[in-house]
Amino acid sequence: MRVHFIAIGGAVMHNLAISLAEQGHQVSGSDDQVVEPSKSRLKNAGLLPKATGWFPEKITEDIDAVILGMHAESENPELLRAQELNIKIYSFPEFIYEQSMDKTRVVIAGTYGKTTIMSMVMHVLKKLGRDFDYLVGAQLEGFDSLVKLTAHNKVILLEGDEYYASPIDHRSKFHLFNPNIALISGVEWNESRANMGQKEYFKQFETFIDTIVPKGTLIYNKDNQNLVEIVEATSDCNINRHGYKLPEYSINKGVTYLHLGEERISLQVFGKLNLSNIAGAYTVCEWLGIKRIDFYETIKDFKSSIRYLEFVASDNESVVYQDFLHSPYKLRTSIHAVKEQFPNQGLVTIIELNPYDVANRSFLDTYRESMDESDYAVVLINKEAIKEKNILISNLASEIQQVFNHKNFTFLTDISSLEGYLDKFKSLNFNLLFMVSPHQNSMDIVSFADRFLKNY
Repeated sequence: MRVHFIAIGGAVMHNLAISLAEQGHQVSGSDDQVVEPSKSRLKNAGLLPKATGWFPEKITEDIDAVILGMHAESENPELLRAQELNIKIYSFPEFIYEQSMDKTRVVIAGTYGKTTIMSMVMHVLKKLGRDFDYLVGAQLEGFDSLVKLTAHNKVILLEGDEYYASPIDHRSKFHLFNPNIALISGVEWNESRANMGQKEYFKQFETFIDTIVPKGTLIYNKDNQNLVEIVEATSDCNINRHGYKLPEYSINKGVTYLHLGEERISLQVFGKLNLSNIAGAYTVCEWLGIKRIDFYETIKDFKSSIRYLEFVASDNESVVYQDFLHSPYKLRTSIHAVKEQFPNQGLVTIIELNPYDVANRSFLDTYRESMDESDYAVVLINKEAIKEKNILISNLASEIQQVFNHKNFTFLTDISSLEGYLDKFKSLNFNLLFMVSPHQNSMDIVSFADRFLKNY
């Protein structure tokens, strides 16, 4: 085929473009900005546009398909030209579905945990020598691309999310995959993250369940009450339902063990969310024909590679971890996981919040007393990130302290103050947890970890 990508520089878009080119398709693309690592990868593949911008003259009648990325707008001149010529226009999930109609499609979804479960399943299949196609949302250790799409593989793993498929297709991405096997890790609505109300957000997951092929399989987390109610609301669907729950476990000398009858399986990850994700990943692998003994033997050496309780550094029995800060719920569960894993050591937790989010009092209130289980709580709102003068951090300081209501609370407004805090803190018998927003991160985690660990 001859395929043109509008907004080829996107994370998934450029990976898909490279994958198609490697299969022998003719690939071209445009974008008004291409940044690293997309730029180097496209250049090495011979696909980097000669100039940035939109060029409707690139859209010619011999193009078989246009793939439209979210970065483009509905009035994009190349898109308008493609519509004028009646060229088939796909969102990337729609295109991937069409290319995988003859495969077993496994779609992993959920508000949190889907990338972790994807990475667990991919880790197990790779170690067992099972070949498969995939689409994942983050770069994973051991895999050099976000997309693998072949003509010969019989299974494709797809990370599905609930956001718009493209600027002209407002269906959720995961509504377009029509899975044979679907997993939902849990459903939590968060006003600051979702671009829709709670009722509409939950409805996306109901619709997703409706898209599972007849006699297909839904795997779902029975510990998540929102999800249980959504599953019950779709009882008319002609599908198999397989629930999973948090497995039994214990912690001994900083190592988490899964309980399988009398057997104890040592893990390199910890925390209830990770353990729940392992239960979900096992159920997916079970439906793919993986034997129980093989799954647990291969999951032993799985390490988090996507900043979920990810190890950064350690020294003098103190450990530094980093994690994504998606919500107050995630903050609480990550703090609890570290405290549970190391009950005899104190914990310092540092989070960075977006100043524009914090200016919204309803957003700030959701964090009320969310750091209680940490021995020390540090909130950074970097004043350098503020471009508009009408947000005054000094006016927020007392409100922030009141909301967190922590006896050992520190509020900081610049990186140098954070450096000073870490230089003075005595780390002996303490661990450090950085909670980093995917969209707001001013912190050099490795450098800060060194400052913390050297001062014991």
